[in-house]
Amino acid sequence: MIRFLALAILHFQTVQAWSPARARIGEQLIRSNFIYSTASAFFFSEMLVNGHPDECEAKENPRYIEREVQMKYGDDKNGNPRTRGVLVKKFTGDNTGFLFPTPSPVRLVKEWPDEIPFTSKDFFRADEGDDENFYTLPRLVYHIDEPAVASLTQYYRNNISKGSKILDICSSWVSHYPLEFKDNMKRISGTGMNPLELVANDQLTDYEAKNLNVDTKLPYEDSEFDVVTCVVSIDYLIKPIEVLREVNRVLKPGGQVIISQSNRCFPSKAIQMWLNMNDRQHLELINGYLKYAGFDPAAVRAFDITAKVPGQSYNDPMFIVTAMIDINVMNLALGFSNAHNIYTTQYNLVEDVDTLEILGGLAQTTAKRGIC
Repeated sequence: MIRFLALAILHFQTVQAWSPARARIGEQLIRSNFIYSTASAFFFSEMLVNGHPDECEAKENPRYIEREVQMKYGDDKNGNPRTRGVLVKKFTGDNTGFLFPTPSPVRLVKEWPDEIPFTSKDFFRADEGDDENFYTLPRLVYHIDEPAVASLTQYYRNNISKGSKILDICSSWVSHYPLEFKDNMKRISGTGMNPLELVANDQLTDYEAKNLNVDTKLPYEDSEFDVVTCVVSIDYLIKPIEVLREVNRVLKPGGQVIISQSNRCFPSKAIQMWLNMNDRQHLELINGYLKYAGFDPAAVRAFDITAKVPGQSYNDPMFIVTAMIDINVMNLALGFSNAHNIYTTQYNLVEDVDTLEILGGLAQTTAKRGIC
């Protein structure tokens, strides 16, 4: 029992902030100088991610929620389950006092070749051991700090339409969605490595434990979801293009994938290529993944959504790379008031009521889309 508790304490510690080595491409690229302020970026940010910081948070929600999670860790000699209660503290992303500026568009400039340029060495990891062994014990902790969590929560609130069907891949005991999503969304599904963590995720309506590094096939039908999210986990995938092809498959026409990334990771499990890159290059890499997974490069957008904490000089950065299945949907979201009628009649791609509702909501919410 002492050994079990020692292991549990070890694995329940929050992963330490770890910044990959800064690599040079021409000149040093750091976060302070890769945010572009071109006319096109300004136009796009005004059209798509205009926000009002004071309206971000749901003031009626508590800042934290504490609850006990019962974790089964074995059976006794008679086959009866042995459980232990774990007190967890959940960040809601609301009532924080943080500031959420309008997301800063990041211009993606790298031109990826037609043929996939990556080799097996790019996906090498220091720890090539069984991932399921590494994730055996549940880690009921946060891998990014509270401001990063809150910025992501606010982004979701204003960029995922009510009534959506959402899939969270590489999920854990939290998905960082706003509290109201549990009631406002038609479905929230999750896949992740650890079934104990997925059981503890009270925002999921259904889940399936799955190691995407072994089997990239998502256990869902074609065009089943409106949104797929992936939080600070793309760096652990050794077959990211295959996984994102599956994401493409399960998304409905007009659906979007939202990939979020900070600068923390378990370095022993992150791929070598990722460790040799800086934040700016990570975004370009994800853009490359999306291209080879079949997403239209013209429909990919990247943003810095890092929160500002008064009186604090540093907090974890948070970046978003998002892509829609069809660029025509992105155009509709930029101002067509009759979006669902145009898309249905002209492109003949929308055949179900759920997707019509999502498209109709895009035009109505354009003015406030973004982090807040």
